[in-house]
Amino acid sequence: MEASRIAQSIGFTLDRFIKNNQDQFQYASGELSQLLRDIALASKVVNREVNKAGLIDIMGPLGSQNMAGDDQQKLDVLADIRFTRALKKGGEVCALISEESESYEDLNNNGKYVIAIDPLDGSSNIDVNVSIGTIFSIYRRISKVGSPIQQEDILQKGSEQVAAGYILYGSSTMMVYTTGHGVNGFTFEQSLGEFFLSHPDMQMPDNGKIYSINEGQSNSFSESVKKYVQDCKDKKMTARYIGSLVADFHRNLLKGGIYIYPSTAKDPEGKLRLMYECNALAFISEQAGGMATDGKTRILDIQPTALHQRVPFFVGSKKMVELAQSF
Repeated sequence: MEASRIAQSIGFTLDRFIKNNQDQFQYASGELSQLLRDIALASKVVNREVNKAGLIDIMGPLGSQNMAGDDQQKLDVLADIRFTRALKKGGEVCALISEESESYEDLNNNGKYVIAIDPLDGSSNIDVNVSIGTIFSIYRRISKVGSPIQQEDILQKGSEQVAAGYILYGSSTMMVYTTGHGVNGFTFEQSLGEFFLSHPDMQMPDNGKIYSINEGQSNSFSESVKKYVQDCKDKKMTARYIGSLVADFHRNLLKGGIYIYPSTAKDPEGKLRLMYECNALAFISEQAGGMATDGKTRILDIQPTALHQRVPFFVGSKKMVELAQSF
């Protein structure tokens, strides 16, 4: 009775929202709806593991590196297993691109969708109880269903995404996603085990007072980036940098701001990955009225040439990104 009362006071569940808006999908045959449910289910399992991380031995480094060159955390591998298992059992995904794997994983030749995923972004922060997240992009396969996966299915531009989103594991757990018809956020209610619509039609403010950049690397920034950061300081803006991409992006989505990870001497091509980090957040940003570029080119227009391709990343409030790009 108490659960029913809470549900009524909160409103739409994620499942009901997906069902009610299924006709917005270009291919409204149910597979994409089921795929979003599979991702939500896996995120609930990962959320459980994250919340008990300090009580069992799943914190800290694994002692190896992933294909992007980052030190793997135990939770990275655990989250990758959880999402892979859920998507494989769901049967809607033909291929999975993950930060934790060298190549894509062939899941089901009869699947109609390709997923690119960062199973646990910012996972090194779990040791100090800082927000972390999952980022995902969904593409419709190009080759014939039932045939072997082709390169053209895997390396698609961000503009070809049919859906994208992220799950933020923070003080509350949220799932934010878009299917190209605006951005909606859902908060996880622990006692009911359900995501409920809490942030309908999310809009990023046109401008903001927050800039997010790792200034510890400022000596290796280009002169143009240094000048933009100085301009932010001259305007007495607020510097906020958590070090978890999802958390930094989510704050700026709600409050207005810009997130920057530029090219540096150490990472001349940038550090963030195009396929499973930047494309998803760029799609969400644009759907919420924001903007995302590599400093020169719209992120969603970049043709990927490799699974783990890196790009500089400027994303956030439209006026702030435009100004940064002008530098």
